[in-house]
Amino acid sequence: MTETEPPELPRGIALAWGVAANPQRGPKREMSVEKIVDAAVELADAEGIGAVSMAAVAAKLGFTPMSLYRYVTAKDDLLLLMQEQATGLPPASHLEVDGWRARLLALYEAQIMLYLRHPWMLSLPITGSPITPNSSAWLDAGLAALEETPLTAEERLAVALAMTGHARWCGIVLAGYTEQARGSGLTPDEVSAREAELFDRVITAEEFPALHRAIEDDVFLSAADPFRFGVERTLDGVAAYIAALERGEPRSVATDWVDLEPVELAGDRRLKEAQRAVRDAEKALRVAHKIERQALREARERLAKAKKPA
Repeated sequence: MTETEPPELPRGIALAWGVAANPQRGPKREMSVEKIVDAAVELADAEGIGAVSMAAVAAKLGFTPMSLYRYVTAKDDLLLLMQEQATGLPPASHLEVDGWRARLLALYEAQIMLYLRHPWMLSLPITGSPITPNSSAWLDAGLAALEETPLTAEERLAVALAMTGHARWCGIVLAGYTEQARGSGLTPDEVSAREAELFDRVITAEEFPALHRAIEDDVFLSAADPFRFGVERTLDGVAAYIAALERGEPRSVATDWVDLEPVELAGDRRLKEAQRAVRDAEKALRVAHKIERQALREARERLAKAKKPA
């Protein structure tokens, strides 16, 4: 029986772990992978991920793009290393609090701060499980926080991923507000106020009754943190589940993944045309309902005027 050789590490991952072969030749001693990544992160922090290119990073360092390729052979590898550096290690302070819940919340808050410092990270695609050292350390910290609970390995992973998802979603929204505030010159609170005014102009009680009631209740101007509320309720559920396990109740097993039909993934032309026709029909139906509501409102107004005494 022959042993299967483990797959070779992609160069970007090998660079992150410090096990990639060094280039045989370099332009000058001042050049290194670390300095290239430092320059790229500075560029992304200042101007966004769209400003990062091998040419731009080379210019920032005073070298030619070809010089960089001796150290980082592809832009995807550079993006991976940038993400790894910006991610850093989870703060040791999360270990200073007691209990799995408090530690997960500390990691959640730290991850949001990470996204606010480096919002460009949110533009990078998720291509799989974290394999780089720092990303692995964050996942390890989340799993370690749950080790003393009766959760299985799969359940601990599910909780850790849920917390990561909450932090990422919060980071996306907060970073978006921060960027909009920076571009418009308004404060984040002023951006929220303007957004509420725009909602008020286009959301009608007839078309979106629940949303309209929420706007009337000033939900978009509230100081309450909806993301923290969601996180706390998620953790309430985890705590209740752990308590049930400790009482000897059976585990809840979820094995069904949400997935597209294979035929949709195949990109069948006739199927896409049919789906587009459905979307167009739904849009036409919404427009027709809007016209109907407008006509009904106008008819009521005419009737009310007709009933008024002359």
